[in-house]
Amino acid sequence: MRIASAADIDAVTNTIALAFASDPVWGAALARPDGATDHHIPYWRLFVEGAVPQGMVFMTDDDASAVAVWIPPGGSEMSEEQEEQLRQIVVDNLAAEAQDAMFALWDRFDSNHAQTEPHAYLSLLATHPDHRGKGIAQALLRENLADLDRQGVPAYLESTNPGNDHRYERVGFTKIGESAGAVEGSIVSTMWRPAGAA
Repeated sequence: MRIASAADIDAVTNTIALAFASDPVWGAALARPDGATDHHIPYWRLFVEGAVPQGMVFMTDDDASAVAVWIPPGGSEMSEEQEEQLRQIVVDNLAAEAQDAMFALWDRFDSNHAQTEPHAYLSLLATHPDHRGKGIAQALLRENLADLDRQGVPAYLESTNPGNDHRYERVGFTKIGESAGAVEGSIVSTMWRPAGAA
């Protein structure tokens, strides 16, 4: 594992875009009737560009087969300018109804985000599709959490795939809430992990 630098932004973004293309929440939110996916890379790139300068984007020390994008306590996912660029990507690429669903999804993420004690926020955890099923992202996450435990820092995340919830629970996260995704039937689970949880 190593901390990603500006030179790694393309590789990290690529892994995230490929991993979340089939995600029950994000894949559906970004879907277009024509099946086009060219907007996925610029969409996810803004999250990576916003996080890398904060020093908590981690990747496997190879070709980014697994990546973890964290926001440190007190940090933010991106600048106001980047937020506006993200909004413009949605406007330029999605139909009006899909835009409304995306913006409502963002609002739910914001309103549900744990506003308790300072914490690290796991914005994105992704495995490149070519490397799924090997436990690489889980190992990366465990290493990140061990570092946070040494610092006494709790963690928060939103799980957009119910099939992954048990993986987060295995490393000490507990579900604290639930909301709807961008399309009917999709669910976002909010999860909290106290420092030192096992």
